[in-house]
Amino acid sequence: MGGGTEAFPDLGAHCEHDDCNQLDFLPFTCDGCDKVFCLEHRTYKAHSCPKSEHNSRTVVICETCSMSIEKKFREDEKAVLAWHEKSGSCDPAKKQKPRCPVKRCKEVLTFSNCNTCKKCGLKVCLKHRFPSDHLCKGTATAGAKLPIRLPVRNGLDCRDKRSLQSPSPSVKAY
Repeated sequence: MGGGTEAFPDLGAHCEHDDCNQLDFLPFTCDGCDKVFCLEHRTYKAHSCPKSEHNSRTVVICETCSMSIEKKFREDEKAVLAWHEKSGSCDPAKKQKPRCPVKRCKEVLTFSNCNTCKKCGLKVCLKHRFPSDHLCKGTATAGAKLPIRLPVRNGLDCRDKRSLQSPSPSVKAY
């Protein structure tokens, strides 16, 4: 691991990549192969590290309960899944997460984003809470085309006509 300059012989190290051999004053030591590399060759991919997989994290998804199980280096997927099923933490009831029944909506229904339609009793997400958005079958006009959103009220039914007149300005312009 010799390197450095004539004045400082112990400072830095030469890159151990075959084509490089650059003197680097802040070298990187690979935690896979324990070799020293410069900035350009410090990644596993850059110096083609043979032990690049030893620190990587791989996850296997259980088909029964949709739980993710971490797989260690050189561990068999089938063995990990078998251990998971025998451990007792695999619960098939966890797999079925309620989703919004509207076509092309993938929203998971939780306590905070679930709405039950008062007309048809269907549980939908908040985006489809209006009967026209989830094609409600509880309405009399289920076959007819419904507006996407109801128009905003213009205020005439909530106020009397005198309140619609604009009040006199407090400051008059001359």
